[in-house]
Parts: sequence; C-alpha cells; structure tokens
Amino acid sequence: MLGAIVGDIVGSPFEFDRGGKTTEFELFSARSNYTDDTIMTLAVGRALMDAAGDESRADAALVTRMRSFARQFPCPVGGYGARFRWWLTSDNPEPYGSFGNGAAMRVSSAGWLFDSLEETEHWAGITARVTHNHPEGVKGAQATAAAIFRARTEGPGAAAKARLKSYIAERFGYDLSRTLDEIRPGYRHDESCQGTVPEAITAYLESDGFENAIRLAVSLGGDSDTLTAITGSIAQAAYGIPQNIGDQALSRLPAELRQVLDEFNTLVAGRDSNLFDS
Repeated sequence: MLGAIVGDIVGSPFEFDRGGKTTEFELFSARSNYTDDTIMTLAVGRALMDAAGDESRADAALVTRMRSFARQFPCPVGGYGARFRWWLTSDNPEPYGSFGNGAAMRVSSAGWLFDSLEETEHWAGITARVTHNHPEGVKGAQATAAAIFRARTEGPGAAAKARLKSYIAERFGYDLSRTLDEIRPGYRHDESCQGTVPEAITAYLESDGFENAIRLAVSLGGDSDTLTAITGSIAQAAYGIPQNIGDQALSRLPAELRQVLDEFNTLVAGRDSNLFDS
C-alpha cells in the first residue's frame, strides 16, 4: 500500500492541473501531504485483514473500517466527494452506483493478499461494491488490482509489461494504445475510473523505475493525487520503493496509520502460500 500512499502525497499539491504537466518538480515539499486517498487505502487494507479471506465478513468490515477511519483521521489536504461524505455518515450506508476513481485508488491491498489473479480480481470487486457498485467502478478496482498482481508476480520487464498491457486492454476494454505524450496535452481533471485508470496504468507501462513512474503520472495533470496513487501502487509491485522516498512519505503519516501499514507489511512478508484459506 505504500506505493499508493507515496503517489497520493507526491500528487497532492498538483491536483486540478496545477503541476504544469512536467516531470521536473520537487518530489516532496511543504505542501505534500496525505489525503482521503491514503486514509481509505489503509482502511480497506485493515478491513481485508479483518475479513481474513471470509467473504461473508467482507462487506461489514469494509463499511466499518472506512467509516471509522474517516472519523478518526481528518484529511490534512483534499477531501471526500459529496456522495461519499453522505455514505460515511448515513444511518443506512448502501452502495450508490458510483464509478468514481476512488474504487481504484483504495484497492492496492487486494493486489498483494491473494495468490491467483482470479482471487485478486474477485476481492477487488468486493472492495468496490460497498460504494462503487457501478460496473465501471468495479472494473476500475479490478483492473488496478490485476495490474498490481501481475507486476508483483511477473516484474517490470518489457515482455511482462506487454503481457500486462494486452491483458488489461482485452479483459477490461481500456484503451492503452495512446502514449503519455499523446494523452498529456488534452488531459484534464477526471474523477471517473474510466478517465483515470487507463492513464495511470500507461504511466507505469512507460516508466523505468518507481520514481520515474510517479513523475510521469504527475505530469499528466488532472486528479493528480488519485491518478498517481494508482500508478504508485502498481510501480511498487514492480520495482519496490527507494528507502528515502518511502521514509519521506511515512514521516507525514500519523503513528496509527503507520501501524496499519506495518501490520499489513508484516502479514505479506510472512506469506508462504495464500494468506487466507478461502
């Protein structure tokens, strides 16, 4: 999940096309901080740990953790969308047909917890459906988790990236034919999965390392914190995260959020097969 958190923090000052569409910028500044994207990423990770592979427990765990984390951890910058804010405080929190990119931004833990692509996509859909139950919302979460799974199991080589690109295009119908140079000039703020996930995946596909992937994602503009969180989650799985970059991001998180990440990392690091019997 740290890759998503780094992307969120690095992208946060540049949201709404404030980054000049360049890769040349200070990676961390006084304005760099975590947003609702980090909070919800960690809430979903905590909920999946709570559910421990038991689908009958998953929806309740996700609803409980997302709502409790939103109350416990105010956003230093950014904020939740209007419909999601309503869901967070509703007496009867039901999915509301969203296809917003939050479904893809918060899903990274699902890309690490399961040992098959099928399970990964299935659980990614579960994380989306409690709010973003529109087919495009579910698809965005599944495509992101699938990219993470394939990046962590196949690596960042050219052949692996070609297979990933082909799989995502065929499985989810996303247009990955455009280069970043073709996307960048006309790209604007877009909060939908279908207007964010393909661009975020393309930034990973064109990258040659973790930091480069983050810079390429920010250079597109648009919903920079969320787009870069998605790219960062995939790039971590492929390349790992340089120590200094990870430390910079972690230094901005409250201790309670760092603890959730530590527990998740310990669980994943100790895997010897599927983490959960399902």
